[in-house]
This record gives sequence, C-alpha cells and structure tokens, in this order.
Amino acid sequence: MKKRFNTTGVCVSRKHYMVDISSKLKEIEKLIENEFYFTINRPRQYGKTTTLNAIANYLREKYLVIDISFEGIGDSVFEEEKIFCNKFLKLMINSLRFSDKKESDKLFNITEEINDIAELSEVITSFVGNAEKDVILIIDEVDKSSNNQLFLSFIGMLRNKYLSREMGKDYTFKSVILAGVYDVKTLKLKLRPEQETKYNSPWNIAADFNVDMSFSPAEISTMLKEYCDENNISMDIKELSEEIYFFTEGYPFLVSRICQIIDERIYELDKKPWSIWDVQKSVKMINEEVNTLFESIVKNLENNNELYELTRRILIDGEQIVFNPLDPIISIGVTYGIFKKGKDGLEISNKIFEEIIYNYMISKIRTCTKNMSLYNIKNNFIEPNGGLNVEKILQRFMQFMKEQYSSKDQEFIEHHGRLLFLAFIKPIINGVGFDFKEVQISEEKRLDVVITYNNFKYIIEMKIWRGQKYHEDGLNQLCDYLDINSLDKGYLVIFNFNKNKEFKEDRIKVQGKDIFTVYV
Repeated sequence: MKKRFNTTGVCVSRKHYMVDISSKLKEIEKLIENEFYFTINRPRQYGKTTTLNAIANYLREKYLVIDISFEGIGDSVFEEEKIFCNKFLKLMINSLRFSDKKESDKLFNITEEINDIAELSEVITSFVGNAEKDVILIIDEVDKSSNNQLFLSFIGMLRNKYLSREMGKDYTFKSVILAGVYDVKTLKLKLRPEQETKYNSPWNIAADFNVDMSFSPAEISTMLKEYCDENNISMDIKELSEEIYFFTEGYPFLVSRICQIIDERIYELDKKPWSIWDVQKSVKMINEEVNTLFESIVKNLENNNELYELTRRILIDGEQIVFNPLDPIISIGVTYGIFKKGKDGLEISNKIFEEIIYNYMISKIRTCTKNMSLYNIKNNFIEPNGGLNVEKILQRFMQFMKEQYSSKDQEFIEHHGRLLFLAFIKPIINGVGFDFKEVQISEEKRLDVVITYNNFKYIIEMKIWRGQKYHEDGLNQLCDYLDINSLDKGYLVIFNFNKNKEFKEDRIKVQGKDIFTVYV
C-alpha cells in the first residue's frame, strides 16, 4: 500500500505520511505519570483524534488504556442516568476488546445492568482495583453532548473518585484525558429545564495542558522527509517546511492539506521535487475551497456579531488588541481557532485563515458597494512584464470613491473604508498574487498590504489621516518597512474624514524612497 497525505479522520502511520510528534507524546506521558487529569481542547481539525490515538498506542505497553468517544452516541443517551451508565460501560468493554481481551472479559463479568452513576462508580472501583496495570481513561469528543446536568454528574463522579484516591479511600483511573473543542472546565452547562445557563463545572481538578499541538517547521520536515524517502526524490525540506509554516502557523489540517494538494493535484502523475512556488500554488487552491473547517469559521463569525467586529478590527483596521484570555469574546475566538496570542497582542491564527475571513468579509460588503466592477477590470492594470501598475490601481480607487460615495456615506466609509480598498484590489490580483495584511504598531493604526504578484512585490500602506506630524512619522516607518523588504517604492492610501477634504494624489521622496499617495 502506497502512503498518502491524509486530511480526513484519524491518521495511521502504515497508510499516511505523518509528522513525528514523539516529543509531544513524551510531554503528555509526564502528565500521566504524575496521575494528572486534564483536558485537551483545541479547534476543529487540529489533530486531536490522531494525537489521542497515538497516545493510546504509545502507552499500551505500560498501561491499560481505555479510549472511547462520545461521537455519534446521540443525545438520548444523556437523557436518562441508567441508559448513559450502561452505554458508558459498553464503550469501555468494546475498547478493551481490541487491546486486552482478558481485561475486557473481566469488566464484562462484573457488569450487570446498573441503575445510576453511584453504581457505575462501584463498577469502576472494582475493575481498577483488580486490573493488572494502572488504567488510563481517554474520552474523545467529550463536549458533543455535555450541555446538561447528567454530564455534570458524570464528571463530578470522576472528580470525587480522584479526590478519594488521593486520600487512599478509592480505586479509580490513574489519569483521565477529556478531549474536545471546548474546555470542560468552562463549559456552559444547562442546569434547569427553562434553559437558564451558568458556568459551573466540577472539573476543577484538571491540570493545565500546555503542550503545543501545532507543528513546528522542524516537525513538518519529518513528514516531508518520509515522503522523499518513499518516493526517492530530493528537495529542500527545510525551505519547504518553513514556507508551509509561514502560511499555516503549524495548524495540522492546513499543513497536511497543502502537502496533499501538491502530491495529488499538482504532481499527481509524476512525483517531482517540490518548490516554494508549489506551496504557494497549493495555498491559492486551498483558499478557493469549501470545506467543513472554513465553513465552521464563517458560521461562528456569522452567528456572533461581537466576534465578527473584533475580528474585523484586527484584520481590516489593523487595531492592536491586548490578549486577555479572560475576555469572553477573545476566549471564544481562541476556542474556534480564529485567534492566537501573538508577540504584539491578539492576532488571527494564520495567513490562510486571514484570507478566508478576508474573502468572507469582502463578500458581505459587495452588497453595499456601488458599481465597483466598472473601475477595477484586471487587464487595465497589468504591465507588459507581468507586474502590476499600482499607481493606476490607486488612481482608479480614488476615482471610484469620489464618484460613487457622497458625504451621506461618511459613516459607512469610516467603518468600512479599508475593506472597500481590499475588495477593490481582490479581483485584480486574484488567481496570480497574494495580498498579506501586516499590522504595523503605531498611533496611526497602520495596515500594510504586501502584494506578491508573479515575481514582484508591492507594499501599500493604508491609514487614517491624523495630522501632519503623525503623517511624517508614518512615512519614516514606511521607509523602514520598504528597507526591510529591499524595495525603493511604496504606496499610501490615506482616508481623510475632514469636512474640507479633497481627493488628490501626491508623490514625494523620503529617505531615498519614492512614495506615491492618494487621499480619499
């Protein structure tokens, strides 16, 4: 069987190219050796199930591992205590059947039909007390049906047994791992039939889980090396790993999807060494996909106006937001995988998510724009050498704003002006180039758009006019940024909301740099 890259379901080493996560497994093993109970909560398609499967296989020689999932057991199981308890025991028995038939039979033999969680606790005590090894319990998708009192009672029972064990008064699991999107410690649980909700979880015994489950460039390289060895090809693994990480920040699904597209769609028939251009081509193809991960991100933004607005302020306005995990909107954004803690505060998780969200926001604003397609016809801006005539793009955008938006649209422009510009350039560069949004920390809340188109790079700074002094400081910062990117020419789009503003263009020399500016 020839291996392939996998982005659906659990990854299996005999069938799939996989990142070497042995260092992560060793960190998790330390938590288990110390008899900690903990939760692994990460966004969707973050490799939780694959990691849990790897943990179970890694530990089986030393421990008796029971790994089960609440995926697909249905909500009705959580409606009655007796049904849930018997279903839970059946899941345990079935899990052991494939790893330790003897222990599975022992559990089956002491399991009669039980009536409540107290009797379930007694069965666990009896089984663990007589097991030949320490017992580890792993429950995946634990938050699928967790929004009710019965689930609260179940994890409360596990907590009580943990505390009793610490005092030498009970036998229970050496370690319990609960995995899901949401942190069980902070689940919003329904406690009354009238749907009143409050935060109240007895899972406060859980230790912090600080293992980084994203893939570093070095870890990505282990998967690429396996691919090269199997296909007898040689390529710059370090360069490719860093390029993949640049776009994904190590988000497991995105890492595997980039590789899968290169292998199965770009080099489907003839396996050849990859280049960073193949990675970029793959990213373009991913950005045009519809998949459950991207649909989930859009759905979560669509269903939460506060989350949408905070995301827009970061991505479009270039606003610096302090990372505060106790803020409920920031917390839910991190839970959904939209946000991360960056070096300067709150950031979008990765460049692919930026593009997906950016495209989604553009699609929403298109319904509010006026005749934009008359101004941004792509062929009007392509140079003979394959580059872009950015000056012409900015001039046409200025004309579009002047002719299509009157003073009565002032509030709309203040709120959506930058998004309008991003929407304007999107069809011009689409299919060939990238446009990265880079927040530059300053009092002006600058947002630099870095466009790569064919082999050319352009930097366009967007900012709001806040007076001549801030403008001059911003020009110096732009020149520094151009130096970093080895460019001699830069571009400015300045949104001026003064009543006596005028639409105009300007060209100046600053620190040897040619800066072309339009005011709208």
